[in-house]
Amino acid sequence: MNIPNSITLIRIILVIPLIYLLYQPENNYQWIALAIFIIAALTDWLDGYLARKLNQITELGKFLDPLTDKILVIAPFLVLIERQQIPAWAVLIIIVREIVIAGWRVNPQLAKQDNISGANIWGKLKTVMQIIAISLLIIPLSDIWQTFGLISFWIALFLTIISGLIYIIPIQKDFK
Repeated sequence: MNIPNSITLIRIILVIPLIYLLYQPENNYQWIALAIFIIAALTDWLDGYLARKLNQITELGKFLDPLTDKILVIAPFLVLIERQQIPAWAVLIIIVREIVIAGWRVNPQLAKQDNISGANIWGKLKTVMQIIAISLLIIPLSDIWQTFGLISFWIALFLTIISGLIYIIPIQKDFK
């Protein structure tokens, strides 16, 4: 197992204490959960950087990294649903988009395309906005931060829909 894949596995493991801490009612646990979430989110960048820099891009990493990203985002969203901070239907849209895109990446023939590319700028913006929304929604601060968190969540949902549509609607190369 190379260094980037090891970092990805650590990110998966960090979800366990993250979820445990999110269920604790005391504010200090929420701050620790936030720190774990941010560290896990930053290691997503780190493992990709190291894989490219050290020329250690593997098939396992190509599969595991996006799967880990989805686990890291969906798990706290589910807790936020349970806390009644965000609606389940909106998170369902996010989950369905992620499953559809993941399925198409595994089997590009489903999309009637020869090659399915990685995340584009819209997908990256979606991920960043999801991380911002989760971070703002789990911090135990005043209601204004919760408002910013909800605004970020709705922007993330919008970007999720847009990035999904851009991904699945084939771009016409011929303008005949």
